[in-house]
Amino acid sequence: MRLLVDESLSTTVAALLRDGGHDAVHLTDLGLLGAPDPVVMAAAGDASRVLVSADTDFGELLAVGRHPGPSVVLLRRAPKRPELQARLLLTALGQVEAELTAGAVAVISPGWVRVRRLPVEPPG
Repeated sequence: MRLLVDESLSTTVAALLRDGGHDAVHLTDLGLLGAPDPVVMAAAGDASRVLVSADTDFGELLAVGRHPGPSVVLLRRAPKRPELQARLLLTALGQVEAELTAGAVAVISPGWVRVRRLPVEPPG
């Protein structure tokens, strides 16, 4: 899977995702460290990459704008160590790959995964 790892996660997470067989790059690899969230989302979409982040703002941006993509993986309540974060992601990505390919937001936490198809309808 083609992944763009946000700055809310370590470059080590991107490296370990690559070691796990994914085509993963970190924002720093693209010179986008510190870029605004809409720019990061556009970069992921332009490169046909799933955005991987611990920043819930990306889910909100998708819902508010009712965007069809890019797909986003949100890591919630995850361990602090990059090695454990990567292990959690590697385990869950196989479960949600088809949904992410079709367009989805996947929230991954230890012990559970929730997926919502895009575009996300805001509450209310």
